[in-house]
Amino acid sequence: MVRLAIPSEGQGGLDGMRAGHFGHCDVFTCIDVEDGQIKQVSILPNQEHVQGGCMVPVTLLAQAGVNALVVGGIGMRPLMGFRQVGIEVYHDGVRPEIRPVVEDFIAGNLPKIADNQVCGGGGH
Repeated sequence: MVRLAIPSEGQGGLDGMRAGHFGHCDVFTCIDVEDGQIKQVSILPNQEHVQGGCMVPVTLLAQAGVNALVVGGIGMRPLMGFRQVGIEVYHDGVRPEIRPVVEDFIAGNLPKIADNQVCGGGGH
């Protein structure tokens, strides 16, 4: 089983919108995928993200059993943190809607983020 997390605005959910900056999202929409099917969707509230605290979401998601994350952008420090805890980070910088991104993830159409795709932090 894969537990996929997507940084989300507002209440999140499959029909919600992705957040532009993963560390400052309102919630993480967590999707449990098994045998190519969505088994469960849950919402994980984000914790306060203070300057320099970009490892807070890494710990939060690792403790929630997440093993895959889709972001539009991420800095090198949290990317390395996710890699260290075994969370694969995928990239989709185009679509703001959650559902089509999840469908592409399930279909295997999202690439893992490359080191040269990281950003310098701040707002995106």
